[in-house]
Amino acid sequence: MLNIALFGPPGAGKGTQSKLIIEKYNLSYIATGDLLRQEIAEGTELGMEAKSIIDKGGLVSDDMIVQLIEKHISTDNESNGILFDGFPRTVVQAYILEGLLLRMGSQLSCMLALDVPNDELVRRMLERSKTSGRADDNLEVIEYRLKEYENKTKPVAEFYQERDKYFPINGMGSIDDIFERLTSAVDQTLDRQWMNVVLLGPPGSGKGTQGRELAKRHNLVYISTGSLLRKEISNNTEIGDKVLPFMERGEIVPDEIAIKLIEREIQLHPNAKGFIFKGFPRTIVQAYILDGLLMRLNSSVNMVIELKVPTLECFKRLASRGKTDRSRTYDRDPELIVNRLEEYENRTSLVKNYYKKQGIFQKADGTGTTHQVSEALNYMIREGFKTIR
Repeated sequence: MLNIALFGPPGAGKGTQSKLIIEKYNLSYIATGDLLRQEIAEGTELGMEAKSIIDKGGLVSDDMIVQLIEKHISTDNESNGILFDGFPRTVVQAYILEGLLLRMGSQLSCMLALDVPNDELVRRMLERSKTSGRADDNLEVIEYRLKEYENKTKPVAEFYQERDKYFPINGMGSIDDIFERLTSAVDQTLDRQWMNVVLLGPPGSGKGTQGRELAKRHNLVYISTGSLLRKEISNNTEIGDKVLPFMERGEIVPDEIAIKLIEREIQLHPNAKGFIFKGFPRTIVQAYILDGLLMRLNSSVNMVIELKVPTLECFKRLASRGKTDRSRTYDRDPELIVNRLEEYENRTSLVKNYYKKQGIFQKADGTGTTHQVSEALNYMIREGFKTIR
């Protein structure tokens, strides 16, 4: 998801630019001020509570803001993300937003801050007061609001600067000029976004062959936990000695070992545009682990593809591989092959449901020729890139 916070002092032109950004990037729109007015106009319980506070000159609490956003926030699959107008306004609200988006399996992509000199802001709002009829469009209130904005929002800017997500934008000039600066910043953010794909499928479904090909064609890094583990065994490392018994039985190795190897592989590719993960996650616990690993890199899983191949076909493929120099120990034992196929079905059902709920799970027919399957997967990846860009 492309989630943007549009920031700027009163009179900076956020409303005008919001409409243009929403249309260009197909985003949902969340403006707490508009939502509050809507709740009050509809006479809802939340609206009446907010009105009583506002009428007394008070500020609506963060608790109420959370309720408001939770009520209106959308995970609509037709939208590519959310534009937050005027939120967060404090560091506390910045943390709140992180939590709200985390629950959606997402995060804020960038904060765009419109920068306009104070004398220009005052001029704009005084001009607006001639037609708006708003009681707060007078010089005393305007100067207070600008001072309040400066005091409260500076720490928010620093919050996102530390996370390399803050983009100050010159808010002077024509609407088109300002919009071009904003979209340039958004496009920079999109260029930095990774495309992370989890490739699922039973043993023998062709994940390794297809994963390597996809990584090559789309300039992604292929990470296969099985390959990394076999390398450790081949090199007679301490990790290799620990995992050898698990690998010989075709069992899942302890999570702490898989985490260490995946973290190390990610660190070896600091300039990567994304990853193809094969063989991980295989359990719901590992799905949460992968989320945590990627979240530390300001990234997430974008797409999960399961290669669908009938169990009998997978058995035949593995048994045939067991007669070649590419065989694994467990390929040569029919009972172990059956156990691995059963384990996949039993363990990964929760993983698949986890990603289905996030709307990022897809299936692909893995029974065609290598080329046919590859072309189908390439199409899915290309469509995935369009979504995150």
